Amino acid sequence: MSTSISTRLPLIILAAMLIGVVVYLQWPQEAQQQQRSARTVSVKTAQAQIQDFKDTVESLGSAIANEQVLITSKSSDLVEQISFEDGQLVKAGDVLVRLNSQEEQAKVKELEANLAESVAQLNRLQDLYQKKATSKSVVEEQEAKTKAIGAQLMSAKTKLYDLTIRAPFDGVLGFREISLGAYISAGDVITSLDDLSQVKVDFKIPERFFTTLKVGQKVEATNAAYQEVFVGKVSSIDSRIDPTTRMVKVRAIVANEEQKLRAGMLLKIVVERQVEQILMVPESAIIPIENDHFVFTINDGKAQKTQVTIGRRQPGIVEIKAGLTAGQDVVIEGALKLREGSAVNVLE
Repeated sequence: MSTSISTRLPLIILAAMLIGVVVYLQWPQEAQQQQRSARTVSVKTAQAQIQDFKDTVESLGSAIANEQVLITSKSSDLVEQISFEDGQLVKAGDVLVRLNSQEEQAKVKELEANLAESVAQLNRLQDLYQKKATSKSVVEEQEAKTKAIGAQLMSAKTKLYDLTIRAPFDGVLGFREISLGAYISAGDVITSLDDLSQVKVDFKIPERFFTTLKVGQKVEATNAAYQEVFVGKVSSIDSRIDPTTRMVKVRAIVANEEQKLRAGMLLKIVVERQVEQILMVPESAIIPIENDHFVFTINDGKAQKTQVTIGRRQPGIVEIKAGLTAGQDVVIEGALKLREGSAVNVLE
């Protein structure tokens, strides 16, 4: 008897396994779906929102000072006074260098005295002419002499003025290239001067974007030295397109009140061509399946799989053209664990 049971035991176990398999395969799909849906999945959500979508184009350019000049001397003489330091901020008209001007000052004083004497003589002759005591030709001769002395005095004053070198505009000075007492010739470089209150940036854009470029468009400039954005605008667009590179040259003016940007800095330029109001969701909410795209929305605590039509992208966000409305919550974390109808626990 026991031998008969032990002989049939493997067959009994095999039959039980077959029955279990059949029961599992025949289990109602609805029951399986309910079992899966009964499991609560923790997710994080975000709202579909109407946001500004900036249509931009990027390029690289080098910063150029708004105004830049090499300060030189018009005259040749000894350096008598230096009134600036390297890197100093100066205002238009500030004295930078004075050259030896003793001879010119003496010449100006001499001519001023001669002019005063000539004017006095002219006044006396005019009085005499009024009294018919002298001829008109004598008066005219003295007038010509007075004018000649006046012209000589103006020339002497101009030469004296040129011996004092001043800043032509507000800006930042470069390194000093001369020393006190040195003899400099006309044209010798004294220092450099840059107006950095704003900087110019020349950059190039592919010709396919030419029709979307306009003077006054907003630009954003960034540099590796600073974790901030400098704002400016397009000031001019070249009238020609380079036939070799098929690029158009563009110039922008970037505000630089704190003078953080310096001439020669490499700047990344983003030109803001157009700003639109469109419906956006985080990129992590999109589930691609073949050629279609889906998101999970939350409806009465249940996950609902929704097909959407996507459009343009920017880092981290995607445009939704159809399938969602503003304000709907979409799952951005935990979507891969969800099925249609899954119970969800929304985490803050």
